[in-house]
Amino acid sequence: MYIQFYYPLKSIFLRYQLICVLLIMGATSVNAQNINRVEEIPLWHGVPPDGPGPQGPESVSTKGSYTNISKPRLIVHRPEHPNGTAMLVISGGGYAHIELGKESTPAANWLQSHGITAFELVYRLPAEGWASADVPFQDGQRAMRLVRSLARKFGFDENKIGIMGFSAGGHLAGMIETEPDRQLYSPEDQVDRLSARPDFAALLYPVITMLPPFDHTHAEKEILGKHPDRVQQKAYSVQLHVNGQTPPTFLAQALDDPISNVENSRLMYAALQKYNVQAELHIFDSGGHGWGMGDPDSPVHVWPELFKTWAKANGFWK
Repeated sequence: MYIQFYYPLKSIFLRYQLICVLLIMGATSVNAQNINRVEEIPLWHGVPPDGPGPQGPESVSTKGSYTNISKPRLIVHRPEHPNGTAMLVISGGGYAHIELGKESTPAANWLQSHGITAFELVYRLPAEGWASADVPFQDGQRAMRLVRSLARKFGFDENKIGIMGFSAGGHLAGMIETEPDRQLYSPEDQVDRLSARPDFAALLYPVITMLPPFDHTHAEKEILGKHPDRVQQKAYSVQLHVNGQTPPTFLAQALDDPISNVENSRLMYAALQKYNVQAELHIFDSGGHGWGMGDPDSPVHVWPELFKTWAKANGFWK
């Protein structure tokens, strides 16, 4: 188990580390050939569970924020030279929209540039005409199983599949990693016989708990409504579902996060410790919320290399 705090401008070592990371990131920037190796795969054969969902075309803002999603899918970023690892990447947006433009797409491109086959998840949003608020979690489970089914085709190890989530996407990723076997939909085909459990996870400024005093997030309102009872709040509080089978987990969050209190990551880390699950927590002095890959002038910018080091040390990244 490992926990690290960061206090910018108070450590010569940290300044040196940040400079090194910037140089490394620049040297491994994504080239056009890699970015063009992208394709899309639908999650479901026909109408998804609890359909029909929203009417009209999908909406995408100029900044890459998605709404009105009726066709959940995977956007596949295939590296030129796969290193045997795959990752499902999930953006946040409070379950009201999906911020692909600033979260999952940059992260997927970065992973792709390092040889990882990255799958961005475009998932359904509960308030868009679906019969159940569980539609994001149905899509998350199905996505993990579908990714696992593609291991041989895309050249990665079916036992080296991670999940990465940002904000509400971190909540979705957390629910999948802690309750992969929870039956959320009727099996559709042979893919649904496969495990939905990721082999490792990365949760960035995640929404973890829906219990007081941290029950004021937009994510909770979209999933549970404005007046949920305690049973509902517990059912969707990720830290309460951690057990000995929960995969190794990397966490990173900023102390000044105004959307998801840093206690979310601390609660998750404590739950992982309780069950002796390998985990690493990085708490940054500043950075706010929604930083994606991190502003180059912010201390949170080092998180990708910290995650890469952690994943390599645990055998998930060649």
